[in-house]
Amino acid sequence: MERKPLGWEAIADAGALRVVGLRLSPGQRVQEHRNAIPVALIVTGGRLRFDDGAHSGEVGVGEMMLINPGERHTYRADVATSAYLVFAGLPGVRSRTWTLRRRA
Repeated sequence: MERKPLGWEAIADAGALRVVGLRLSPGQRVQEHRNAIPVALIVTGGRLRFDDGAHSGEVGVGEMMLINPGERHTYRADVATSAYLVFAGLPGVRSRTWTLRRRA
């Protein structure tokens, strides 16, 4: 079964840290938004174009983009793209051991 693009999948949680997988098809974009906590975005396939209002550019395979809390940003894919988003410092969450989520 083929997965639909523009997908988000929680992969792992470790207390105040969460890893989420992102998949975009060519031409898809994530609308402008802000995060309350720091996020590291690591591209694992394709290329991701970003814009934060002051800067724009591309992030390729193996590259990382850091997004500061409260920073408005958007991103889009011109080719099939996948990435990991690592959220650090989830508010109100106590530290706990790693939980790895496996696909069924």
